[in-house]
Amino acid sequence: MQLGMVGLGRMGAGMTERLLQGGHQVVVYDRSPDAIKASASKGATASSSLEDLGQKLKAPRVFWLMIPAGKPVDDTLQQLQATLSPGDVVIDGGNSNYQDSIRRAEDLRSKQVEFLDAGVSGGIWGLKVGFCLMVGGTESVFKQVEAIFKTLAPPDGYAYVGAAGAGHYSKMVHNGIEYSLMQSYAEGFEILKASNYKYDLAQLARLWNHGSVIRSWLLELAQSEFEKDPELSKLRGYVEDSGEGRWTLQEAIDHAVPAPALAMSLFMRFRSRQQDSFSGKVLAALRNEFGGHPVKAE
Repeated sequence: MQLGMVGLGRMGAGMTERLLQGGHQVVVYDRSPDAIKASASKGATASSSLEDLGQKLKAPRVFWLMIPAGKPVDDTLQQLQATLSPGDVVIDGGNSNYQDSIRRAEDLRSKQVEFLDAGVSGGIWGLKVGFCLMVGGTESVFKQVEAIFKTLAPPDGYAYVGAAGAGHYSKMVHNGIEYSLMQSYAEGFEILKASNYKYDLAQLARLWNHGSVIRSWLLELAQSEFEKDPELSKLRGYVEDSGEGRWTLQEAIDHAVPAPALAMSLFMRFRSRQQDSFSGKVLAALRNEFGGHPVKAE
């Protein structure tokens, strides 16, 4: 198939290369000329603008967006308005909020343009092992462009999961689960490191990946990191969050679903970005006031 890829960051560039390897024709656009050149060197067709990209695609055209969630997606769709024609398909593969995806699908449908929301998991390893794809929208449109998903994903690694928004909703919850798993591994390895035993953490991670009930790809990545830097001395314990954990927790609240592991893992990310915490100072002050316990000054 032929498609246009908008956004050539680590994920977009990797997806473009995997599609090219699968025999698809990919026209690419990015705000960075260097990113366009890099994909063109691998066989993609370069374009100088969204309009130029549209002109190089044959109708009905497929536009895949791999750009940051929120306003950048709306701005790009607005810029595409003059280029889109009835029958075209827009796929948003970023981590958009599912409610935005429902709104965008309805807006584009009023213009006879189809919209699919694709939750994409696989990170920078997706080029090599494939991307897991959760796709929402109209099922007939999903089938129309299914060859793209089949190339991007590993065997059994893609699926149509429901109406507009369902793809991004499932990816949101997927990332919420990821938060909790990562936090659990982090706490476990810290306990091991603090113990009286001199554990080789890479060895333990490698061992657990062979038959253990907690084996996983995340644990394989932990093993890799410990092998490169056993003390993780080159890193700060500063962890950002890109929004999906917050959205998942809000959904849990809205539906009265208890999600304590997710909540705590999200709050721990907030704590990781503080040099000190005011709540910690309050605790220290109260212990000092009621029990005369010692405190440490700044």
